[in-house]
Formats: sequence, C-alpha cells, structure tokens
Amino acid sequence: VAVKASNKDTVTAAGEKDGDSTKEEPWESALKTTVVDLDVGEYRGHKVSVWDLLHSKYIPEENRKELLELYQAGELTLDQVKTVVSTIVSKAEAAKAKESSPSAESTAAGAEHTEMQDR
Repeated sequence: VAVKASNKDTVTAAGEKDGDSTKEEPWESALKTTVVDLDVGEYRGHKVSVWDLLHSKYIPEENRKELLELYQAGELTLDQVKTVVSTIVSKAEAAKAKESSPSAESTAAGAEHTEMQDR
C-alpha cells in the first residue's frame, strides 16, 4: 500500500510539472501566501491570507472579480490588493459592531441624518 501511495505522489508531481491544469498561477500563489494580521471579528488573533479574505463573506463577488482582474493586469500591486481587502473587512466588522451596540447605532443614525441635511 505504501508503494502505491508513493507512485501516486510521483505521478501527481510529474503531472504538475508538465503544466497540469491544477497548477496555480504565480499571482494566485502570491495571494495565498501573503497573510494579513487583522484584529477584527472572526479574524482576531489569526493570520489570514489575502486569497481567503478575497473569498470571504465580506467581499462581494463583483468586487472580488474586479480586484482580481486589476491585480492580474498589473494595475494593482499585491500590497494594494492586501490594503483594499483588509480595509473592506475592517470597515464591515466595525459597522457590524456598531449595529450590535444600541448607543452607537443611534449616534450613527444621527450623524447620517445631519449629513443628509447638509447636502
């Protein structure tokens, strides 16, 4: 059984070297290996990859596609993508925290109302 497992591993490795479709693109590997240390919500105390953040509930699909296209085209650097997704997640978590706090909610609503009157 151990010999069969070894052969299977060798075939997989050789297949990947030959340009198998399962091989990751360099840009994809970079997103998966670059980690962010966010101190919010479910990510508090954990390092999370930019790839995982891009595919989290915080990033709408259309935004994810746009960010990936811009990154692949070289219009956004890895650091820029990292900053954008970190900011989106942080702001979403901050908004969620405000919603769960009644006093913060009324303050936010009051600020919004004032803003609307200024326009």
